Amino acid sequence: MSKYSRRHLLRASAGLATLAPFLPAVLSAKTHASSIRAVSAPDTSLLDSLKPMTGSVTYISDAERQQRREKLSSILREQNVYAALIEPGSSLDYFTGVKWWLSERITAGLITADGAQIFITPAFEESRLREMAGSSVEILVWQEDEDPFAILAAWLKNRRPNNRTVVLDEAVRYFVAYRLGQTATDWQFRSAANEVNACRMIKSSTELALMQTANDITVAAYQAVHPLVKEGMSGPEIGALMHEAQTRLGGERSSGGAQVDKGTALPHGSREPEYVVDGSVVLMDFGCGVGGYRSDISRTFVVGKVSDQQRRLWDLVRRGQDLAFATAQPGAAAGEVDRVVRRLYESEGFGPGYGLPGLSHRLGHGIGMDVHEPINFVGNEKTPLQPGMCFSNEPGIYMPGQYGVRIEDCLYITDKGARWFSEPPREMERPVG
Repeated sequence: MSKYSRRHLLRASAGLATLAPFLPAVLSAKTHASSIRAVSAPDTSLLDSLKPMTGSVTYISDAERQQRREKLSSILREQNVYAALIEPGSSLDYFTGVKWWLSERITAGLITADGAQIFITPAFEESRLREMAGSSVEILVWQEDEDPFAILAAWLKNRRPNNRTVVLDEAVRYFVAYRLGQTATDWQFRSAANEVNACRMIKSSTELALMQTANDITVAAYQAVHPLVKEGMSGPEIGALMHEAQTRLGGERSSGGAQVDKGTALPHGSREPEYVVDGSVVLMDFGCGVGGYRSDISRTFVVGKVSDQQRRLWDLVRRGQDLAFATAQPGAAAGEVDRVVRRLYESEGFGPGYGLPGLSHRLGHGIGMDVHEPINFVGNEKTPLQPGMCFSNEPGIYMPGQYGVRIEDCLYITDKGARWFSEPPREMERPVG
C-alpha cells in the first residue's frame, strides 16, 4: 500500500470513528427514506423546458448611477457633511457600479458633497479598479509598506472644507472607522445610514422592473417545481430543484431552502432530516437576483390529504397577508402594517405579540439589492410609507413541534397604494400561484 493510500485510509477510519455514535440514527433515516423513494422518485423532466426570462431586461445605466451620486451629494450638503465613505458591497455597487470584495486591504469609495467620486485601493489593484470605475476617476493608491489611512487622512486635510464630517456606510467595518479616527483626528465620523437609506429605499422604475423580473422567475420556478414534490423527498432535494429551476430561468445567485413538517415550525428551518409523507407540510422560501436586484417568495402547501387545522392556518395566514397589503398605504406608519395583522392573529387565539403558537417574527422587511434592507414592517417602526419603497409581506403562524405556515410575496408602494410583485395564491388547492 502506498503512503498516499495509507494516509487517506487513516483519515477515513478516523471519520468513521467520529460518526459511529450517530450511524444507527442516520441509517434508520436513510432506510425509511429509501423505502418511500422506491415508490415515487422525483421527475425532473419538466425543468428541461425552462429557458431564461431575462432577454429583454434593461439594466442600471451609468447615467442612473450618476443621478444617485448627485442625490447623495445633495443630501450631504443639506446635512452639512463633507463626504460619505463606502466599502465594497451593495451600496458601493449602487452608487458606482464597482463590484469589489472585502479583504484586509482597504478598497473604498468616497462621494463628496461637491459631487466628486474618489477611490482608495492598493497600488497593485489600481488598473483593475479603473476597469470598473472608469479612467477619469481619481484613485488614491498605497504601497504595501504605507498606511492607507494616513494617505486618506492627508487627502481629506488637503481638501480643507468648512465642514469636517465624514459619514460611513453601515457596512463599513470597525477597523476602518477606528483607523480613520486615529489618523484624521480633526475630523468627525458617524453613520451614513440616514443619507444612504434616503437614496436606496426609494426605487426607480428601472429598479422596480428588475425586481419584477426576479419575482417572475421565482414564480415560474415554483410552478415548475411544485408538481415534482413527491413523497420520500427531503427539503434539500426540493431545494436543489428550485435552485436549478431559477438558474435555468436566468436568475442570479439563487438562494433559499425548503423545510418539511416540524422544520416548517421554525422560521429559518431545522437541520433535522425530514421526508415528505402523505399529509406533510412543505414550506419553501426562495429568491434570486436579476441585475443585482432580489426576489423573495415563500410558499406553503400540503402533499396529499389536507387536515382541517392545516387549512385553517393556511387561510388565516392568507387573510393576514391581504390585510397587510390593504394597510400598506402611502403615509401609513410601517409599523401599523405589522400591528394590524398581529391583532387579527391574537383575536384567533395566537400569540399574544410574538409569542408561540403564532407569528414570532416581523411581518416583513425592505428589499432591493439586498434581500433584507431598511425599513421593516415591525411594530415599533414609525417611518411613513412612500412611493417607491419595496417590502416583503410574509405573515406566518408557527406551531412548535408540529408545523408552520408562511406565505410571502413582495410589494411596492405607489401613489395609489401597494402593488404586488408576485400575486399570492388564492386557494390552498393552487398553493404556488
